[in-house]
Amino acid sequence: MLAMTKPRSQEYESAVALRVGLRQFLARSEQIIRKHDLTPERYELLLLIKTMADGEATVGKLGDRLAIGQSAATQLARRAEDAGLIQRTMSPRDARVHPLRLTNEGERRLDRALVALREERTQLAAHLHPLLNDARPARRRR
Repeated sequence: MLAMTKPRSQEYESAVALRVGLRQFLARSEQIIRKHDLTPERYELLLLIKTMADGEATVGKLGDRLAIGQSAATQLARRAEDAGLIQRTMSPRDARVHPLRLTNEGERRLDRALVALREERTQLAAHLHPLLNDARPARRRR
């Protein structure tokens, strides 16, 4: 168990800078994502589907990764499918399983949003690096 030590003022400053930086990143990225006719939730869904191995992007796994329930994941996938961004496929191993994959339109919008967010991600990473170093607890000397 870690011993409780009173936080230093620098730790408070790092904590607030981290929270403010994340909020600013999310607000700016949401504006950019919406310019590409996506919602932040659909953008995350498309990113996950794109990065998962072929046949692995099931609604259940996506719900787990997005930290949402099965019902919410099903609704999100259904809305993305209705918008022409994803399609359900048939698993060759189990007919009850319908992995999701991006449509050409889904790929196009994801690619454009991802490129448009490149600078935001770079700025966030630069902002986070020193804050994360400050947040590490000081090592005790033996």
